[in-house]
Amino acid sequence: MAPDETASLVVRAQRGDADAFTALARRFLRAAYAVALAVVGRPADAEDVAQDAFVVAIERMETCREPARFGGWLLQIVRNRALNFLDARRLRDVPSNEAREDRAAPATEEVGLRERLIAALTALSPIRREVVLLHDLEGWTHQEIGLALGISELMSRQHLFNARGVLRGRLAEENPAEVNHG
Repeated sequence: MAPDETASLVVRAQRGDADAFTALARRFLRAAYAVALAVVGRPADAEDVAQDAFVVAIERMETCREPARFGGWLLQIVRNRALNFLDARRLRDVPSNEAREDRAAPATEEVGLRERLIAALTALSPIRREVVLLHDLEGWTHQEIGLALGISELMSRQHLFNARGVLRGRLAEENPAEVNHG
């Protein structure tokens, strides 16, 4: 969606047009999920964070001062909500000493590809996770990513290149034959 189309929808949503906000949600929900997943690392939690961020965005729509940059504004809300969620989860998910001792690491063959990829994503910086997920999962262009994340198109490309190298390395450690195709 072009920035002027986004801006038009944001202005309509700021005036109370529910259809405009629905169109914005359709356009940006998957990207919000991708950014939330990049931060929280768990798919179910990422869904909750993305939905929560949209509720916050509806409540604060009038504070979006640059309607053409709605994507970046929304993704910043997602990042903030995700970081707050992580803080709360850390407090909630402290395992007992017994649980830590009893927990054995699962064998690589027991972990599915999705879980291996999510685990490999944790090796990336948050910005690189966001770039990878927005580009490879959502199909965003580097220009769109740059606008949304407040970085240059070139920096988006650099983050993606470096992130893919790290991901290949992490996945190769677990299963070299798969990554090296043979």
